[in-house]
Amino acid sequence: MTERTLPAPPVPVAASPARLRPRVILALVLTCQLMLILDATVMNVALPKIEADLGFSSTGLAWVMNAYSLAFGGLLLLGGRAGDLFGRRRMFVLGTAVFTIASLAGGFADSSTLLVVARVAQGVGAAMAGPSTLALIATTFTEPRARVRALALFSAMSSGGFAIGLILGGLLTEWLSWRAVLFINVPFGAAIVALAPRFIPDPPRKRAQLDLPGAFTGTAGVAALVYTFIRAAGSGWSDTITLVTLAGGLLFLAAFVTIEQRARQPLVPLRLFADRDRAAAYVNFFFGPMAMMSMFFFLTQFLQEIRHFAALETGLAFLPMAVALFSMSRVVPKLLGRFGTKPIAVTGTTSMVLGLGWLTQLAPDSTYLSSLLVPMVLMGLGGGLAFSPLNIIIMSTVPAEEAGAAGGVLQTLQQVGATLGLAILVTVFGTTVRNTTGTSPDAVMVDGMTAAFVTSTIIAALTFAVALTFRKVRASDRP
Repeated sequence: MTERTLPAPPVPVAASPARLRPRVILALVLTCQLMLILDATVMNVALPKIEADLGFSSTGLAWVMNAYSLAFGGLLLLGGRAGDLFGRRRMFVLGTAVFTIASLAGGFADSSTLLVVARVAQGVGAAMAGPSTLALIATTFTEPRARVRALALFSAMSSGGFAIGLILGGLLTEWLSWRAVLFINVPFGAAIVALAPRFIPDPPRKRAQLDLPGAFTGTAGVAALVYTFIRAAGSGWSDTITLVTLAGGLLFLAAFVTIEQRARQPLVPLRLFADRDRAAAYVNFFFGPMAMMSMFFFLTQFLQEIRHFAALETGLAFLPMAVALFSMSRVVPKLLGRFGTKPIAVTGTTSMVLGLGWLTQLAPDSTYLSSLLVPMVLMGLGGGLAFSPLNIIIMSTVPAEEAGAAGGVLQTLQQVGATLGLAILVTVFGTTVRNTTGTSPDAVMVDGMTAAFVTSTIIAALTFAVALTFRKVRASDRP
């Protein structure tokens, strides 16, 4: 395969100053980002009812979650570069439309197969729209303080979407039906598709080349690795298919790096990693979700299976964390201007380590108020402080023509990190459960969970170590 030169697309007419409404643009972009992120967890508390309604097998049920993660994570790099080449607003609107239609189809699904296909289509739409959300913020908000505030809110949506998904999933499943978890996307998605062409300007595009070899090898490599991690969680690392897809994914990624070094307009410009702070921020966007996913996954099980919380109670249990995270999104822009990115990131990762470390002390008789509330608040505060600076570090110095690629890499690392982390932690959980004997079933399950939280604490400690490498530069001093 070779690079194919595309004709220069017509330069769209930018929105006039009278129509350029930053608050409306930000609302549309953040609403889309929240939809895409919360759909990674919103189905969690609804899974038992989905299983009973559609006749899923115990192993097949996992694909309700994994189908979305696989398509979303595997196609993000391609979606990011497509926005740079074909227009970010166009990809934003088209991706949101695909996601919305797939949500509607999933809500009407009358078989397990149709629901999984709809979830795959949701992931495809999310991968098309997701990278353009961050790129549109970076190119729309050019004034430094406004950009910092917008990126902080974006970070809050990206991090808090996992918790909000559990809250919303619990509310809708308890009050209405699991189908409402999918239908809720439709009015918001339709509003975005209708309003985005009117209010969001499309940045001018340059004559471009489509890096077909990079698109194929990068997408295939990431998709293969995401599938490897998903399969390893259920079949183990000795499974033949797991090992074959792992080897294939690594080979594709090695070929991808070689191609990107030689391409004139690569899918992922490797110079994105040349800046030390930006490279470290990318690393923490990989480790951070890897550590945090254990809290969402295992605490949901603890509350429902050990403490016998209903779906609504389980969702509301995560409300303090979501409130803490969004509260930080309002404070972080001021803190960044005064203290800079390094102290904020170090404080946030420290809070994450403390929160996860606290959860290693869980016992079958642990109550919500005594053992879960404070760690959740610590994780909310930590997530808000740890991730907001990362968006700013990555996007504040990226050339406008590469904003989509930078956003695609960021979200790819976030999605793959969460998937890989969950696979590792489920493996730790399963190994501990199999090797624990002589106690009650609840005690065995909690032992497995605390072992997973120990692993998460170690991963969170890595985010702290990476945060220490940031240069001492204030956000107001960045370009």
